[in-house]
Amino acid sequence: MPTQLEELVSFLHSPQPAVVQIALDNLVGFSSGPNAQIFKYDNYQAIKDLKKLSQEKSKILVQQSITILANLSDDGIMRNLIVSDLEYLKYLTWKICDLENTSADIMCILLSNLAKDDAIKNVFDIIATEENIKVLNKDVFKSKRVIDCLMDCFVMGYDRKLNKFANFDYLAFFFADLSRFKIGRNYFVNEQEYDHVVPISKLLVFTEKYDNKTRREGVASTIKNSLFDSEHHVELLSDENINLLPYILLPITSYKDSEIDEEDMFNLPDELQLLPEDKTRDPINSIICAHLESILLLCSTKSSREYLRSKSVYPLVRELHKSVEDEDIGELCYRIVNTLMRGDPAEQVEEILSKDIEDENEDENDKKAEDEDEDDDDDDDEIVEVV
Repeated sequence: MPTQLEELVSFLHSPQPAVVQIALDNLVGFSSGPNAQIFKYDNYQAIKDLKKLSQEKSKILVQQSITILANLSDDGIMRNLIVSDLEYLKYLTWKICDLENTSADIMCILLSNLAKDDAIKNVFDIIATEENIKVLNKDVFKSKRVIDCLMDCFVMGYDRKLNKFANFDYLAFFFADLSRFKIGRNYFVNEQEYDHVVPISKLLVFTEKYDNKTRREGVASTIKNSLFDSEHHVELLSDENINLLPYILLPITSYKDSEIDEEDMFNLPDELQLLPEDKTRDPINSIICAHLESILLLCSTKSSREYLRSKSVYPLVRELHKSVEDEDIGELCYRIVNTLMRGDPAEQVEEILSKDIEDENEDENDKKAEDEDEDDDDDDDEIVEVV
């Protein structure tokens, strides 16, 4: 016999709109935590119902159903049932790009949660149909690929001038998870045909947006993950249109750190020379760690190590180590300094880096099991619950 809550879940496909609304009103609070198991009733029929309800015209129905789906994404099976539905993924991603959509931000949270599943890679194959093109703002979107349009939403929509109902912040975590995959990393570090710009270069400006932890954290992780493939390092460092290094170094640097030797000072990237007195480093240690891990990954080839040495990266990392008392930061600083100053052979550097790469790409199920036992400081690795 179904429980009362399971019966309530079955009302989600009632032919009576008032009954559905009452069910949603009561079920939102049960969509996270142990009670979320009720949505498995009747072979996960609720997932089908919620996906259908989230495409209704009613703002309340959409926001409540999307909220429940976002929370249920903490469960691997239910998450896969949502994201593996290609037609629904198409609907969700294109709906985010609808600049009149009043629920775009909550949909961004759902999309970022769905990105924990490997099926999210299908997003790279989603191309606009004639119906999509009719809805898209032609002055904003120049590409027919949804991944490009989502990138444009994130970059141009941070101040709500693109969509007054949304800031698209949680796409930062979506990008971070996409960059776990080879296809994602290739996207971020290669010039795109529609605008002839390397996508990662569009994200760099947000590394110092200190009033927005979500954007900084997601972008820092995206940069780090995109550096796993060392064949792109030289281009990312030397191409003036990308100019990666200053955007990694500025968040870990404060005005006081600029008081280094004069010779080292003038070897720094131009953006780090003569910093203003109000320049502070990122206030979140885990984000500083992400940038230090990016520097460590850049140490994996001889040419990039030499570039980092020539740009006085060592003195900056040394000053950071002196100024910040944090065990994780201290360990990463030590590994970077050890690599840069000792000139470790490439094979030793690869060994140093291997643990980071293995940890980042570890099996999602194993990671979930670990997360149940201990807290994870990386918010982009966690499901975002909506309350």
